[in-house]
Amino acid sequence: MFNLPKLPLAQWVNEFVNWLTQFEGFFQGITNFLNAIINSFQWVFDLLPEWLFVVVIVAITLYANRKKQKWSLIILEVLGFWYIANQGYWRDMTQTLTLVLTSSLIAIVIGIPLGIWMAKSNKVKTIVNPILDFMQTMPAFVYLIPAVAFFGIGMAPGVVASVIFAMPPTVRMTNLGIRQVPGDLIEAADSFGSTSWQTLTQVQLPIAKSTIMAGVNQSMMLSLSMVVIASMIGAMGLGTKVYFAVGRNDAGSGFTAGFAIVILAIILDRVTQAFNKPQNK
Repeated sequence: MFNLPKLPLAQWVNEFVNWLTQFEGFFQGITNFLNAIINSFQWVFDLLPEWLFVVVIVAITLYANRKKQKWSLIILEVLGFWYIANQGYWRDMTQTLTLVLTSSLIAIVIGIPLGIWMAKSNKVKTIVNPILDFMQTMPAFVYLIPAVAFFGIGMAPGVVASVIFAMPPTVRMTNLGIRQVPGDLIEAADSFGSTSWQTLTQVQLPIAKSTIMAGVNQSMMLSLSMVVIASMIGAMGLGTKVYFAVGRNDAGSGFTAGFAIVILAIILDRVTQAFNKPQNK
């Protein structure tokens, strides 16, 4: 049984990748599009002075927790950003944040409609679920290989790898949230003459918002972890500092940069969670 000839899977994959690289113009167009988004985010972050950036983040936090303020989070943000600036990682932090926001935005724009489609069609769910399983279980480093082959070295391939790695939670949670909407509410909307679009936007999505936002939060965290790994293929940011520290066996620099990543991750997680909490409690 186990003496069968070895399947030339590696050869097939390499041939497929080589065939795709013929469409250089297509991938160059995607690269230019991604670079435009990345440069726009980075331009805004470079334009803002450090103190104004902190004020904006604190203002967003206050708005997200407007019914029940989380002063501990605000203190963490101020002290955390002070630490990042003090260690000379401010530019690296904004580059990491740029990649995370770009990856998360694309994952949301693609993931939520795909999740809605899955919730509306069992056939689509049957087809997409194995693909999502593949995307989630494939080791993150593997995504770097085709990303470099198709998009070269730099920020764009890091975004592509991050989107593929981070999108499944948004798709799955959107599908789950819409499927969990009680059937009697949908029947009531139909009885009042609501169209499918009205039922989706005014009944299903508002009720499923909490579940969908939980998926968005997880996608953002996965995107951050992948952006750090993508430093191996030229994605700039805090991950580059960690990567260089590992290469030099510099534990101190690796820890200080890693701690900056932890601070950024906590802030992103807490702020996105705040937007998912009901404000009437």
